[in-house]
Amino acid sequence: MSATHRSGCPINLSLEVFGDRWSLIVLRDMMFGGRRHFRELLTRSEERISSNILADRLRSLQEAGMITKTDDPTHKQKAVYSLTEKAITLVPIFAHLGAWGRRHLPVSEELSIRAQLLEEGGPAMWDQFMDELREAHLGVPARRDGPTVAERLQAAYEAICSRSARRR
Repeated sequence: MSATHRSGCPINLSLEVFGDRWSLIVLRDMMFGGRRHFRELLTRSEERISSNILADRLRSLQEAGMITKTDDPTHKQKAVYSLTEKAITLVPIFAHLGAWGRRHLPVSEELSIRAQLLEEGGPAMWDQFMDELREAHLGVPARRDGPTVAERLQAAYEAICSRSARRR
């Protein structure tokens, strides 16, 4: 057993990589929110992460091989963060976490629609979404047959928000 890990338990080892709240939020925002720049991750999240915590989590996720950082070709002072295959394969975990949260916690309708659609779509939808993430983050072409999962999730979210606004 390595001195850098508490144990060889696979759950423990996984939690050592992505088990804190902010790392999961950063990965969620990159996966489902399409956020790839520091400023987007900092300002476009409901949870309001502080800049020093965000910088630390991005560094930790890079060191763990969950994300990569490259220079933004459109702006020399910006960086683009990308998910790695290791992070992309967390989609089913996020789907299960969202489904559990919908069942057992006081979620909002607007923010739980993604979890509902991923739960209802099941493994076929998760696989398609992972292919789309591979295309966006790794440059691997995804197969296309109809709207993307990201487009379906966004449309469902907008419909829920519109319905909620009409009720007010």
